[in-house]
Amino acid sequence: MTQRLTQVAAIALAFAISSPVLAQDTAATGADAAAATETTPASADTVVATVDGKEITLGHMILVRQSLPPQYAQLPDAILFEGILEQLIQQTALQDSFDGDRPRRVEMALENEERAMMAAEAVSRVLDAAVTDAAVEKAYQDTYGNAEPEMEFKAAHILVETEDEAKAIVEELEGGADFAAVAKEKSTGPSGPNGGDLGWFGKGMMVAPFEEAVVAMEAGDISAPVQTQFGWHVILLSETRMKEAPALDTVRDELQAQVEQEVVKAHIDALVEKANVDKSGAEGVDPAALSNIDILE
Repeated sequence: MTQRLTQVAAIALAFAISSPVLAQDTAATGADAAAATETTPASADTVVATVDGKEITLGHMILVRQSLPPQYAQLPDAILFEGILEQLIQQTALQDSFDGDRPRRVEMALENEERAMMAAEAVSRVLDAAVTDAAVEKAYQDTYGNAEPEMEFKAAHILVETEDEAKAIVEELEGGADFAAVAKEKSTGPSGPNGGDLGWFGKGMMVAPFEEAVVAMEAGDISAPVQTQFGWHVILLSETRMKEAPALDTVRDELQAQVEQEVVKAHIDALVEKANVDKSGAEGVDPAALSNIDILE
C-alpha cells in the first residue's frame, strides 16, 4: 500500500512539473503572461486557485516548492509555479473524490508529520536562543585554547611486498637514485605514480610502525625497511613543521555545528527526563511488526 501511494505521488509530481508538454507550454506562455500582467503584493494567504470552493494559497505552493527534490531547483520560476499549482489542483480534486472515512494510515501519517514539524520548530527556537557568537567562541577556546602545537610531517614512501626488495631499494637510494623516480617505477602503493608523496600528516594519521619510524627520523633521512600490514616501506622524510591552532574563522562552521548538536542534545535530554515517559506498552511487541503495513488497514 505504501509503495502504491508513493508511486501515485511520484506520477502526479512528474506529470504536473516535469511533463514536456507542460514545460513547453509554460516556457512559451510564461514570459507573455508575466509581461501582460503586473505583479501584486502577495502573502501566504493569497488565494491562487479554488477547486469546488476549496482554496489553494500561495503558502501551500511555497511549502511544496521547499519540499521538491534538488533537481527541480534549476527550473525557471514560471515553470515551477505552473507545475506546482497544477499538482495542488490535481491533488485537491483527487482528495475531494475520495469517498468514505479518512483511512487510519492517513490519520497516523498526519500525526507523525505534525509531531516532526513542531519538534523542528521547537529545535529552531532553542538554536536561535542558544547558538550565539559567544557560544562558538567559547567552544573554540575549549577546543583550541590550551592545545599544544603538534608536529606535522611531510613524507614519501616506496611500498613493496618483501623485506629483501625494500633493502635493495634502500641501497639504490643510498647510491644516489632519485626517490620519486624509484617510487614511480617500483612502489605498489597508490601514491607510487605520484612519486610516493604522502603530503603532510600528523600523529595518529598513519599506522603505528610507520608513524614510529617517521617520528624518529630527521628531515632528509631515508628509513630502513619498515613493515606494516600493507607490506614493506622505505620512507623519505622531507620536512617537519609545528601545527598551530587554526584561526577561529576557519573552523567556525565546524564549531557552530558542534555547539548546535550539544545544545539540542542537552535540551532534548532534559525534556525527556522531565516528562512522564512510559514505554511498557512496547515490551510485548515483536519488532518484526514494523514491517507489517497491513496493520494500518
